[in-house]
Amino acid sequence: METAQNPRRILVAIKRVVDYNVRIRVKPDGSGVMLDGVKLSINPFDAIAIEEALRIKERGRADEVVVATIGPADCQVTLRNALSMGAQRALHVVADTVLEPLAAARVLLKLVEREQPVLVILGKQAIDDDNNQTGQMLATLWDRPQATFASKLELTDTTAKVTREVDAGLETLEVDLPAVVTTDLRLNEPRFVKLPEIMKAKTKPLTSIPLAEVGGAGTARVKVTKTEAPPGRQRGIMVKDTSELFAELHKRGLV
Repeated sequence: METAQNPRRILVAIKRVVDYNVRIRVKPDGSGVMLDGVKLSINPFDAIAIEEALRIKERGRADEVVVATIGPADCQVTLRNALSMGAQRALHVVADTVLEPLAAARVLLKLVEREQPVLVILGKQAIDDDNNQTGQMLATLWDRPQATFASKLELTDTTAKVTREVDAGLETLEVDLPAVVTTDLRLNEPRFVKLPEIMKAKTKPLTSIPLAEVGGAGTARVKVTKTEAPPGRQRGIMVKDTSELFAELHKRGLV
């Protein structure tokens, strides 16, 4: 363990998304998803990342857990929720526009350079856009090792051993620190936050940083032209045997 003057710090990047229990509704003009009056929460994969960082600290492998997010002013509520889980500090990059993964990775790189963490943990993807890109891009920009889709994480003073699920089974990687790790669902189950922790979180440090101070939003490379709700499911039919099944599939142009 390093000294207090040079602490081993874990930076956890989180994103605010529409709560996974909410039924998504598309705006009448197809310009996006309706957010007014909708419950917003920490991305579930990012909550797992926070939990893992806290467990690493509780095992004595880190001195401090810092959470960071990019978003509008009201994202501070999301950061306070992360602080109530047990993180010590929060960083809020204030941005009124949605950043693409590459722009988000560049902003996170500025925070990494500022905080000098021994490990950066974030969810493998956000449930709103499912891009699964930010962690990989951050590792590339930082020029440090990465281990994605972690279902088990073990830290030493100099390395991280990550078990990840692949098509053939389980794969174990060992990477040098500092590194970037993205979390999968099976890594852990985030803790239940109690009222005393919620009250303590209100007094924990939360630093707001203007987006322009950490590089800005950059040039947009993707434009959303239209948002549509998925089509309704069609009624199924019963068939007597495989011959009738193939005949029906052929009639529908599926085989």
